[in-house]
Amino acid sequence: MAEPKELVEKLEQGAQLPSGNEERVVGYGVMGVPFASGHLLAMRRFPASSLGEGYTSVWHRDPQGKWIFYVDVSPQLACPRYFGSAVAEAVVRGIEIAWRGPRDFTVSIEDDPALNWRLSLAATPVTRLMNAMGSILPEALWRQQAVLKLMGKAASLVLRAGRLGLAGQVPNRQRFMANPMRIWKIQSSTARIGDQDLGEVSPLPVQTRLGDFWLPQRGIFTIGRAFFEALDPARHALLTTATSSRQAYREDSSQPMLVSTGPAT
Repeated sequence: MAEPKELVEKLEQGAQLPSGNEERVVGYGVMGVPFASGHLLAMRRFPASSLGEGYTSVWHRDPQGKWIFYVDVSPQLACPRYFGSAVAEAVVRGIEIAWRGPRDFTVSIEDDPALNWRLSLAATPVTRLMNAMGSILPEALWRQQAVLKLMGKAASLVLRAGRLGLAGQVPNRQRFMANPMRIWKIQSSTARIGDQDLGEVSPLPVQTRLGDFWLPQRGIFTIGRAFFEALDPARHALLTTATSSRQAYREDSSQPMLVSTGPAT
């Protein structure tokens, strides 16, 4: 089976959006990594988005439960569009993903505050079985909320990651469906935010969530796609806090592979 870095490279070169009337994204990310310090980090990288250019987002929850989303495009065109009502700040920053090996990569933000996050992935008998089952699942079932809710319950049991929500409602009230078509366990992870070391990976005392999307109690890396109900200002919460704009660019190289989205301007 192809390694994560190889699959990510293919996505960066030409991710294809599925058909549909929903708002759609395709890419990869870290569903969540909880730390013993009470912090939690997550990451989304979507090379393809039905809203326009692709984007990268880093999610940070501090021990007091405050969420900050870092994005490299306008927040109205990224994750805060769906989760913004539960987030204290949506901050535009340059974010870089650098692959150091087939299963090892870093995520970094240069300033305010600086983030240096290292991750190593592993395949396990459980993830291999789930990936094999996902590869034969008919396309129509990936688009059924009832099926995804059952899949989420089954995955939470076999992965021992707490509750997992693959369908439901986000904080801004849009319905969503998540399709984690390939998964890996995050075998190890270290992170620093500014001068603070976030410590060892460890489940939070109480699992956290954003709407019906539960952040796992064990680190999980996924490749897949997500569907969101099209934004309706009459029914859905709107993001009202604007942040600075920036110009994005991308650099790709083989050693290491970089996805660079530049500094905020």
